[in-house]
Amino acid sequence: MELYIDTASLDEIKQAHDMGVLDGVTTNPSLIAKEKVPYAKRLAEICEVVKGPVSAEVIATDYEGMLKEGREHAKIAPNIVIKLPSTLDGLRACKTFSEEGKKTNLTLCFQPMQAMLVAKAGAFLVSPFIGRLDDVSEDGMDLIHRIRTIYDNYGYKTKVLAASIRHPKHMVDCALAGADVATVPFAVIKQLLSHPLTDSGLKKFVEDYRKAFG
Repeated sequence: MELYIDTASLDEIKQAHDMGVLDGVTTNPSLIAKEKVPYAKRLAEICEVVKGPVSAEVIATDYEGMLKEGREHAKIAPNIVIKLPSTLDGLRACKTFSEEGKKTNLTLCFQPMQAMLVAKAGAFLVSPFIGRLDDVSEDGMDLIHRIRTIYDNYGYKTKVLAASIRHPKHMVDCALAGADVATVPFAVIKQLLSHPLTDSGLKKFVEDYRKAFG
């Protein structure tokens, strides 16, 4: 399973990159707004660090606006993936960009038919949101399983990118469900390496050595 970081913080991206586990980056307008940096400037900075896919979301909600913004994002670097909403206009823009040879990430996916339609339109990635479904008493992981089954049934090439991941258990479940990619906050990436038995075991090894050799 590929691992993306979900952030616009250059410092977090550099730290994750230096860990040697980072395959790509996802951003959105909310994450960019926290950074108080011009969108194009930050995207260019991210693409200098990460050579894998970098999802750049459009702010426009209409077809023409999505095309205009998406084409501007695509000029920044060859690894930019244009991030579009899973809406009718987003679907149209996805088809157009696919015909132009540009990669897209269809985001805010909350049900299987959205995922099927964007795959038919040529999306490179689809982003089902696990945590937000859990927040409204639905089973976010069930959506991952259903999309995986539909894609496998019909041979769709779109990658399933599990998003809105809140904790390591989500990551384990995504890997078992066959998600192609998971995008997570930096805090969760660090939690993936954390276990109290690792900490206590390491502490004991060091203590035993120091007792023996000073």
